[in-house]
Amino acid sequence: MSKSSAEVRQAFLDFFRSHGHEVVPSGPLVPQNDPTLLFANAGMVQFKDLFTGREKRSYNRATSSQKCIRISGKHNDLEAVGPSPRHHTFFEMLGNFSFGDYFKEQAIVFAWDLLTKTLCLPPDKMIITYFKGEEGIPMDVEARDLWKKLTGFGDDRIRGLGMSDNFWQMGDTGPCGPCSEIHFYHGDGCRLEQFGEEQTPEGFGWMEIWNLVFMQFERSLTADGPKMDLLPAPSIDTGAGLERLAGVVQGKTNNYDIELLREIVESAANIAGKSYGGTMAPDDVSMRVIADHARTTAFLIAEGILPDRTGREYVLRRVMRRAVRHGHRLGIQQPFMAEMTGKVIELMGEQYGELRARAGLIRSIVEQEEVRFRATIERGLGMLEQRFDELSAAGSATLPGADAFKLHDTFGFPLDLTQVICGERGIAVDSAGYDAALEAARARSEFKNDEQVVEHVFRAALDSLPGGQVRFVGYDRDELSSTVRCLVRDGAVVESVTEGDQVDVIVDSTPFYAESGGQLGDRGVITASGVRILVEDTLKPLPGLWVHRGKVLEGTLTTGSEVELAIDIANRSATRRNHSATHLLHLALRELLGEQAQQKGSIVGPERLRFDFTHDRPLSDEQLAALESHVNQRILANTPVRTEVLDMEAARKRGAMMIFEEKYGDVVRLLSMAESMELCGGTHASATGDLGLFKILSEQGVAAGVRRIVGVTGLGALAHTRELSLRLERAATIAKTSPLELPEKLGKLVERQRQLEKQIEDLQRQLATGGGGGIDSQLSQARDFAGVKVLAIRSTVADRGALRELAEQLRDKLGDSVVLVGSAADGKAQLVLTVARSVIGRYAAGDLIRGVAAIVGGSGGGRPDMAQAGGTLPDKLDEALESLYVRFE
Repeated sequence: MSKSSAEVRQAFLDFFRSHGHEVVPSGPLVPQNDPTLLFANAGMVQFKDLFTGREKRSYNRATSSQKCIRISGKHNDLEAVGPSPRHHTFFEMLGNFSFGDYFKEQAIVFAWDLLTKTLCLPPDKMIITYFKGEEGIPMDVEARDLWKKLTGFGDDRIRGLGMSDNFWQMGDTGPCGPCSEIHFYHGDGCRLEQFGEEQTPEGFGWMEIWNLVFMQFERSLTADGPKMDLLPAPSIDTGAGLERLAGVVQGKTNNYDIELLREIVESAANIAGKSYGGTMAPDDVSMRVIADHARTTAFLIAEGILPDRTGREYVLRRVMRRAVRHGHRLGIQQPFMAEMTGKVIELMGEQYGELRARAGLIRSIVEQEEVRFRATIERGLGMLEQRFDELSAAGSATLPGADAFKLHDTFGFPLDLTQVICGERGIAVDSAGYDAALEAARARSEFKNDEQVVEHVFRAALDSLPGGQVRFVGYDRDELSSTVRCLVRDGAVVESVTEGDQVDVIVDSTPFYAESGGQLGDRGVITASGVRILVEDTLKPLPGLWVHRGKVLEGTLTTGSEVELAIDIANRSATRRNHSATHLLHLALRELLGEQAQQKGSIVGPERLRFDFTHDRPLSDEQLAALESHVNQRILANTPVRTEVLDMEAARKRGAMMIFEEKYGDVVRLLSMAESMELCGGTHASATGDLGLFKILSEQGVAAGVRRIVGVTGLGALAHTRELSLRLERAATIAKTSPLELPEKLGKLVERQRQLEKQIEDLQRQLATGGGGGIDSQLSQARDFAGVKVLAIRSTVADRGALRELAEQLRDKLGDSVVLVGSAADGKAQLVLTVARSVIGRYAAGDLIRGVAAIVGGSGGGRPDMAQAGGTLPDKLDEALESLYVRFE
């Protein structure tokens, strides 16, 4: 009986559990331990520091089913999705890992037993590849001989391949090593003659189903080039794509035919009102694209990534727009992606609880983005029509590649759709220019993290510490005696620093909180006999390493010195208040707006707090007032703030809220205040009453679906209310009223201003038209050209609306006419040109005004009957007006 995808996943995890492996939940899609990666692209990402020995856990064998995305860097499968039967932007990677425990022999035996005994795949349909040696790295003879001994295969079915196929590395730096791949043949028999000895089997009816990576090296970049160092202990990292493995088990040659994906594909077919045939026909390709991209969309939004213009957010937007575009190809006219992501949640929500927890947010964001994008498509069509007019006026029959790409990138038009529309108008598309713009955009979408790779000096400092880390005691103490273990100046370790030096100080133990979790680092002083250092910031460049960054104010400090550390208590207290307020604010937001209002980031310091959260519209004044009331009610209740240290599983069972952007270890701090219960490593008030008062300073949007609240507490809130009170008093004095009566007085002043502005507009119109009686003299200046009256006049009125009204009046009185009206004011020229409908076939306002506008140093455009322009050379206005007559001579 064939196994479902869920059963294959479970069989894999159970197999390795039975062989002493810890079953570890999937790590997040956004790596928390590797700033060089855009997304987790392999199962080993969350274990990277275990391979290098920089992190220790309670187990040395693990197995997982890891969420992966491959849309960037060398792992970019976006364009292959749809046409390919086995490529995905989102997929699950099954893996087993050894951190210095077992190595090649046991890994190979595990893989062979699971495939042939647990999953019952036929050995005669498999071949093995190994690393044949290249670039100074020797052949993996050990792996080759182990496979031969275990399987009985000969050289025809155990093949050596080079670096590109059988040497694995996650990125430019990090753990790496030779690998051994297992390939499965789809079809009858086992055809080995289709590919040569030096060819990878992929694409010849064979499909890679498992890759065993033998982690032996760590690759680093130095001034002299790449460097390979042996890892402290050889380790194992294996990966088997769930979708591929399930396809083989179920006898499917197309991953999209396994039940996990087929149901999502069928949902796309049902929405489109079409049947899915599993072919390479355009409709079937589009359905596969939509199914794949719906999974990527749902999982990224569930982890707090929302569509926007840069970085990860830009990648999500591209994926969503590609899906909507394929829906358009299928004839789907209404928004549909929310329904597609709903199907993903239904099928995968049990395995990945974050999908269900953020189902409301996913639906809301997807609906907003698709509605916005569909409106963008309509604007794109309008842009294309305008470009057609401009190309025609310029005598060109080719749409520039930059324009074609803008239609693709901004408005979602694929190149082939643009080519079809242009072809109907007899216009070609500059494909080479399009390709160049596309490559530039791909470069922009590559992940560029501004964080520098952690300096080796800090790693060396960490290794030199007793116990391998700095001991943090800042939850309970404000002062501490400690020993200086390392001094860093200008990026290098030094033995001493002296007055005036900028320095990083590393000690055994510290009460200083290092910047993390949105909370800024502590400030304070480090002192010794004759030495005083002002600590301006505290950082944590590596797990377990506290760095006190500051300036030597007096004396000389040497490594090994005994020092006194004291934090700035007022600074810490203000930060504590603001940090605790973010937890109460988060609670109030969820109570007021619903569970979809989730934290998207925060920055907490002594001056203020900044809290980003997911929501699709601005908050009303009433909602902001309600938020303040919710928070301040809990402050007045003076509830104790409790912290507990417990393991992650216990925290999950307690229902603790976790933030996807944060990295949590096996042991966590659970913070409880009022009804709020969150994991947090920051410093906090002892009771909610310590916050004194909470006041919102501002609320605004910062990205699609993300809002930001800035607020203050305690003395900061008091200072803010005092400032508001003083400003109110000053305003009331200026308005000659009392603060309580100020709103009514301002209302009357504003209304009076509106009345005066209207009077000014009416007078300007009268002036523009000669006061109602001088228009005849203006009409008399019109010149007749072949039955078309042409008039170009100068007006003293600067208001563009009045100019437009004057031009329309003159045009209507002249009949078959072209009228140009201009004015000069404030160092600028303004022009309005109108064309009577009866002569539009012969003349177009947009075409006529361009030449006129150029004379005053500007540009313009508009409809055939009305066009406007501006320029920066008002002294040439008369010349520009006269040029209109020249056009008709």
